[in-house]
Amino acid sequence: MATQLAKASVGSFTSQVRVDFLKLFDQIKLSNLNRIQLYSSGAEAVESALRLTKNKTGKSEFVSFTGGFHGKTNGALSLMGSDFKKSYGPFAPGAHIIPYAYCYRCPLKTTYPGCGIGCLEVGQKQLKANVAGGIAAFIVEPVQGSAGNIIPPKEFLPGIKELAAEHNALLIADEMITGFGRTGVFWGSQLSGVIPDLMTIGKQFGGGLPVSGVVTSDELVKTRPWGNPSGSSSSYGGNPLAAAAARAATQIIIDENLVSNSKKMGLYLLEKLSPLSELFSFIGEVRGSGLMIGIEMVKDQQSKTPLSPQATGEIFRQFLQQGLLTMSYTSCFRIQPAMTIDRETIDTVVKIIFKVFKNVQEKNIHEL
Repeated sequence: MATQLAKASVGSFTSQVRVDFLKLFDQIKLSNLNRIQLYSSGAEAVESALRLTKNKTGKSEFVSFTGGFHGKTNGALSLMGSDFKKSYGPFAPGAHIIPYAYCYRCPLKTTYPGCGIGCLEVGQKQLKANVAGGIAAFIVEPVQGSAGNIIPPKEFLPGIKELAAEHNALLIADEMITGFGRTGVFWGSQLSGVIPDLMTIGKQFGGGLPVSGVVTSDELVKTRPWGNPSGSSSSYGGNPLAAAAARAATQIIIDENLVSNSKKMGLYLLEKLSPLSELFSFIGEVRGSGLMIGIEMVKDQQSKTPLSPQATGEIFRQFLQQGLLTMSYTSCFRIQPAMTIDRETIDTVVKIIFKVFKNVQEKNIHEL
């Protein structure tokens, strides 16, 4: 990084480190998704993917999912599946939001696998009644991150792929969080065997620097006007400093076998945390894939009523007092440690979690 900073650090022009990163990415690409355009933020990459699918299909409507998060720019915000976006309207027209397979809080009040992935049937009917001019693309997180590290059944993404095909639409996998090994495999889409038409990537492969990208195939990248010179460019996308960070972080992920570590340590952490729902009445579910762990914190396991902001705020403060910075400030407690984590660190973290949760139960903090 210091070496690159001394040479050049700004501009979206081609640089040696950018070429080096692209060659490295070719080693880890998913199937035929071998073409990348680099950007600076997740939302910027998502907006670019939306534009590309519009150009390819000649259609302008999009489908996303309840609980989905794809960024805070207007197009991405329109596809957000939560109430965070209230007061930010009006939104882009042609945005359809259908149910995600959130089995712990099934929108149909059924249980998997007996449900037959009924949420997709509901979504299909919803689209039939509401689509006006045609769907350009479906966009989905293979595992929903911001919503609470929600892991859908393996049949869910293949079902979305089939639904997209029925509408002659493309499939965008938003791999901002799930990509580069977070779920225990290199790409979250691999959990269900789906090959999307496009992926959006970011976060981990920048090593803390702002870099993101749209990944697609030789065929799609030629789509015009997106594929014209400057048709998909970004002022700072893939700048030399960001490209150097991407190259270094990706090389470390490969060389240090961090995807394998994510899988092994994720299984170990999940095993350590699984007893929580038996020991504490306010823990409804513990789930995980790799180092994406989700804990449902509820008033009681029967009603599944989410803990109040007052309760989660107090839990968050108690973790801080124990020296542990967490995402326990909402009822869907997300745990996403560094992929370099080891057993000793996990053991320390687990002890703190059990200590705090014991105090919560004894003092009835979950009843706030």
